[in-house]
Amino acid sequence: MSRRRHRTGARDLHGILLLDKPLGMSSNKALQMAIAILRAAKGGHTGALDPLATGLLPLCFGEATKIAGSLLGARKAYLAECRLGTTTTTADREGEVVAQRPVPLLDDAAIEAALARFRGRIVQVPPVYSALKQDGEPLYLKARRGESVQAPPREVEIDRLELISRNHDTLSLLVECGSGTYIRSLAVDLGELLGCGAHLTALRRTWVDPFRQPVMVTLEQLREAAGAGDEALNGVILPMAAGLADLPALHFGEPDSHAVSQGRQIPWPQTAPAERSAAFASDGRLLALVDRDEQGRVRILRGFNLPVSPAGT
Repeated sequence: MSRRRHRTGARDLHGILLLDKPLGMSSNKALQMAIAILRAAKGGHTGALDPLATGLLPLCFGEATKIAGSLLGARKAYLAECRLGTTTTTADREGEVVAQRPVPLLDDAAIEAALARFRGRIVQVPPVYSALKQDGEPLYLKARRGESVQAPPREVEIDRLELISRNHDTLSLLVECGSGTYIRSLAVDLGELLGCGAHLTALRRTWVDPFRQPVMVTLEQLREAAGAGDEALNGVILPMAAGLADLPALHFGEPDSHAVSQGRQIPWPQTAPAERSAAFASDGRLLALVDRDEQGRVRILRGFNLPVSPAGT
């Protein structure tokens, strides 16, 4: 999701902010507040977190919005809390109670056996109260109007699913998963498998590839940096290249840098792996996202127009 602001004094800002999204705020609202604080001309987020959720929400500004789609497909990790025995309309604590059932006696072994069923490639039905679109409209809007809505099932991948702790009928889980996984649906399906139902009561996203050990910034910290001036604000923005850190890097000399920046094709470097890569200019600027075409040349997938300065690399 991208937002462009046309305002007096907007800054030509390019980079990524690792925002610690607050509880109770939509991702779009958090983005709009960050844009206003940073006075950024253009910004977008890399995949929404529900208002119930907190934690890592990478925000991209300027030219970095061009790689937001790449981060949307990244793997993610969550700390999730779900309560057994109660199901709700929204699959989380914000919904109305649909049913309550007694929770059977469960030991850790029984819970582990249930969790094992959800590891790997599974089929999941997304919640009807979600931002998924049907006929061009988010499902949650249809659901709020009382329309009958059924989200189509889809395959998702869960790499890691572990019980961290248990307090009475509340389970704390560690989840590492691929793109498109709904933790609310996971809580619901786990509750059904355990025979009592469940809903999500808390969720925190702890990392998104390639930011495995993120230093997150709260909106309050962002406001404090704004009060200290542009230099302090720039200090909390990661360079755009940080979002492509998982890719091989190609470093070109001056003639080839100029050719790539103009969109002209050049031979693929003989020593470089033939895979999608981040191309850098001789001055360190990130030039483009590239791969190798069938003729052994550099094919530009996405070009970037970054300023010639360390802050823009």
